[in-house]
Amino acid sequence: MDVDDRFMWMALDLARQGRGRTSPNPLVGAVVVQESEVVGSAYHQAAGLPHAEIIALKKAGEKARGATLYVNIEPCSHHGRTGPCTEAIIKAGISRVVASMQDPNPLVLGSGFARLREAGIKVKEGVLEHKARRLNEVFIKYITTGLPFVGLKVAMSLDGKIGTMRGESHWITGEKARQYVHRLRDQSDSIMVGIETVLKDDPRLTARMDSGGGKDPLRIIVDSTARLPIDARLIESSSSAGTVLAVTDQASPEKCRMLETKGVEVLTMPAIKGRVDLKALMKKLAEREISTVLVEGGGTLNYSMLEQSLIDKLFIFIAPLIIGGAKSPTAFSGTGIESLEKAWSVEDIEMKQFDRDLLLIGYPADPGQSRS
Repeated sequence: MDVDDRFMWMALDLARQGRGRTSPNPLVGAVVVQESEVVGSAYHQAAGLPHAEIIALKKAGEKARGATLYVNIEPCSHHGRTGPCTEAIIKAGISRVVASMQDPNPLVLGSGFARLREAGIKVKEGVLEHKARRLNEVFIKYITTGLPFVGLKVAMSLDGKIGTMRGESHWITGEKARQYVHRLRDQSDSIMVGIETVLKDDPRLTARMDSGGGKDPLRIIVDSTARLPIDARLIESSSSAGTVLAVTDQASPEKCRMLETKGVEVLTMPAIKGRVDLKALMKKLAEREISTVLVEGGGTLNYSMLEQSLIDKLFIFIAPLIIGGAKSPTAFSGTGIESLEKAWSVEDIEMKQFDRDLLLIGYPADPGQSRS
């Protein structure tokens, strides 16, 4: 393996340790290498805390002089919550910087590399860039579009059913698959469901980890007419996460006030055909620095999100069950398509197995479009 690749893999592995904690910042790992020896390494832990480069340089101390810094994304050159990393790199005496990718943030976008080169530091770009871009897919979507990165999780039978004809769905998948879902929640800024899911399942929408702890995501309920019960478990359960109810002007003001007294934030959104405008909701969430949304909805919400090109990544769990029944709910309902050429393709598929359950992870592309 090329030496630059080897140390960049180390930086990428470090960056992953911040998953779910750095929003709205990117995942960043930094490694300082002097004569093939790692003399300092770190990862970015949370927005507002020192960046990975700063911590790694402090650990390296005087050994950073003349060393190479490996970092998976271009060092920042602007003042944000913290100072510019480029100036710290120059001051530390780093002679060479190896990076995976340019920072797509308009406040950086190549200026960090330019500042380093201006100071006489050698810069090598593009090392394991594909891996780095996939690692920071959330940040790239958020910073370039002003919208959150949306993952959709579905647990279904072999024949695509998410429940029986009577609505029973606990539990289609096994314990290990469900623990993976709790890890997804722990790594997400928010979790979103439709009101029908709340009325049917009365979920808590928390992250319950085997090892304890876990960070609960913000709970978002799409509920045009404010049907959310006052005694719903997601309101009554103890959690540090807030609850947002997205309604339209059709919602009863009195019911909304009652929910607000229970700590629910009511967000009145524009309506499309009587339902919450989902694109407007996504934009509103991004304005609040919510960069990730995990959708765990029913067939109606799932299809609406897919139809409006709001889904970035799919997590499809498939259990070895056959439920059958024309009235049994499916993962995606809605109006459906008229011909196969109008179907959504799913690309870059990865497969995992949890006991008897399969998980397919992929990226949906609109009909006629390809991500490759």
